[in-house]
Amino acid sequence: MTDTHCHLDYMEPEETQAALEASRDFKAILTIGTNPVRNRKALALAEAHPHIWAAVGLHPTEAGLLSPELEADLHHLALHPRVRAIGETGLDFYWTPETRQAQYKALDFQHQLAQTLGLPLIFHVRSKVEGQAETEMAEWLYQNKPAKFVLHAFGGHPALLEAGLVLGAYFGFAGPLTYKKNTALREAAQEIPLNRLLIETDAPFLPPEPHRGQRNHPALARFTLARLAEIRGMETPAMETITDQNAQACFGF
Repeated sequence: MTDTHCHLDYMEPEETQAALEASRDFKAILTIGTNPVRNRKALALAEAHPHIWAAVGLHPTEAGLLSPELEADLHHLALHPRVRAIGETGLDFYWTPETRQAQYKALDFQHQLAQTLGLPLIFHVRSKVEGQAETEMAEWLYQNKPAKFVLHAFGGHPALLEAGLVLGAYFGFAGPLTYKKNTALREAAQEIPLNRLLIETDAPFLPPEPHRGQRNHPALARFTLARLAEIRGMETPAMETITDQNAQACFGF
């Protein structure tokens, strides 16, 4: 299996070690940086474990940190051979709607960096007002047309689904796909081409059923994988092969 999005640096050291032990047979795990300190933690984990890779970026809730010095630092880190993506970037109008302008500035810079280095972009999109960030993100995607990108923890919003399908996005599915009331998300998962499906955990967040309320970790990706296979009318091993191949195509592990 492959976990294409988690945050191992958000775990306590003992928790991280247990998570790595439980996922030792995975083909790859991508741990995601969100600010200057966490980018380095993610990269250190990738350097220490051959099946761990890193993404470096500035999360939209941290967009106010952007500066010429941070831009240079991100560029420097992104050149490391264990880095396989830029992000997560995007728009977050749930936690920090007041930083909208700063979020767009950070988003534009990270898009330019990804284009320059030939790396995929990982997008975080979250709203408090229903659909606001998703609609604006879709508009940004149509305007900027990133070469390769992932809609992380895809929530099924119609505007993002349409934009992703038109522009060739990869769609990352996490624990919410397994939640009983998420019928619309499961319906969206049926529309996406098989070669654009990714499995992720967002660990230690977004645990799948039957582990809601607990801390998530990469090995629990198997529940999301099994649910996705069921939705698409496939056996789990076949979906595992497809999503592993998709992760390789996207990130070049």
